[in-house]
Amino acid sequence: MSEQTVLIPGNTLITASPEEGRQLAIKIARLTIKITQPDAEVREKLRPIYVEDAAMLISIGAAVAAEFATIARANNFWK
Repeated sequence: MSEQTVLIPGNTLITASPEEGRQLAIKIARLTIKITQPDAEVREKLRPIYVEDAAMLISIGAAVAAEFATIARANNFWK
Protein backbone atom coordinates (compact mmCIF):
# COMPACT_ATOMS: atom_id res chain seq x y z
CA MET A 1 0.00 0.00 0.00
CA SER A 2 1.28 3.44 -0.90
CA GLU A 3 2.06 5.77 1.97
CA GLN A 4 0.08 8.45 0.10
CA THR A 5 -3.11 6.41 -0.17
CA VAL A 6 -5.76 7.58 2.28
CA LEU A 7 -8.34 4.86 2.85
CA ILE A 8 -10.75 7.00 4.88
CA PRO A 9 -10.96 10.46 3.25
CA GLY A 10 -10.77 13.12 5.94
CA ASN A 11 -10.09 10.34 8.49
CA THR A 12 -13.76 10.28 9.49
CA LEU A 13 -16.94 8.40 8.66
CA ILE A 14 -19.12 11.28 9.86
CA THR A 15 -21.10 12.87 7.02
CA ALA A 16 -23.72 15.62 6.84
CA SER A 17 -26.38 13.43 5.24
CA PRO A 18 -27.16 9.88 4.14
CA GLU A 19 -26.44 10.96 0.53
CA GLU A 20 -22.94 12.09 1.50
CA GLY A 21 -22.57 8.84 3.44
CA ARG A 22 -23.46 6.82 0.35
CA GLN A 23 -20.96 8.79 -1.74
CA LEU A 24 -18.30 8.15 0.91
CA ALA A 25 -19.13 4.42 0.84
CA ILE A 26 -18.60 4.33 -2.92
CA LYS A 27 -15.31 6.20 -2.58
CA ILE A 28 -14.07 3.82 0.13
CA ALA A 29 -15.05 0.78 -1.96
CA ARG A 30 -13.18 2.23 -4.95
CA LEU A 31 -10.11 2.91 -2.80
CA THR A 32 -10.23 -0.68 -1.58
CA ILE A 33 -10.14 -1.91 -5.18
CA LYS A 34 -7.26 0.46 -5.92
CA ILE A 35 -5.29 -0.88 -2.95
CA THR A 36 -6.09 -4.48 -3.88
CA GLN A 37 -4.94 -3.92 -7.48
CA PRO A 38 -2.60 -0.90 -7.46
CA ASP A 39 -1.70 -1.19 -11.17
CA ALA A 40 -4.03 1.19 -13.03
CA GLU A 41 -3.26 -0.52 -16.33
CA VAL A 42 -4.40 -3.88 -14.96
CA ARG A 43 -7.58 -2.31 -13.53
CA GLU A 44 -8.34 -0.83 -16.96
CA LYS A 45 -7.83 -4.24 -18.62
CA LEU A 46 -10.18 -5.89 -16.11
CA ARG A 47 -12.97 -3.31 -16.38
CA PRO A 48 -14.49 -4.72 -19.61
CA ILE A 49 -14.67 -8.13 -17.94
CA TYR A 50 -16.55 -7.10 -14.80
CA VAL A 51 -18.70 -4.42 -16.42
CA GLU A 52 -20.62 -7.14 -18.30
CA ASP A 53 -20.70 -9.71 -15.49
CA ALA A 54 -23.86 -9.39 -13.41
CA ALA A 55 -22.43 -11.39 -10.49
CA MET A 56 -19.38 -9.14 -10.29
CA LEU A 57 -21.54 -6.01 -10.42
CA ILE A 58 -23.72 -7.39 -7.62
CA SER A 59 -20.54 -8.06 -5.61
CA ILE A 60 -19.48 -4.45 -6.08
CA GLY A 61 -22.90 -3.32 -4.87
CA ALA A 62 -22.55 -5.56 -1.82
CA ALA A 63 -19.16 -4.03 -0.99
CA VAL A 64 -20.62 -0.52 -1.18
CA ALA A 65 -23.61 -1.58 0.93
CA ALA A 66 -21.31 -2.96 3.63
CA GLU A 67 -19.31 0.28 3.69
CA PHE A 68 -22.53 2.31 3.82
CA ALA A 69 -23.89 0.23 6.71
CA THR A 70 -20.77 1.09 8.71
CA ILE A 71 -21.05 4.78 7.81
CA ALA A 72 -24.78 4.85 8.62
CA ARG A 73 -24.08 3.28 12.01
CA ALA A 74 -21.31 5.80 12.71
CA ASN A 75 -23.72 8.65 11.86
CA ASN A 76 -26.77 7.14 13.58
CA PHE A 77 -28.74 7.71 10.36
CA TRP A 78 -31.36 5.11 11.21
CA LYS A 79 -32.40 6.34 14.66
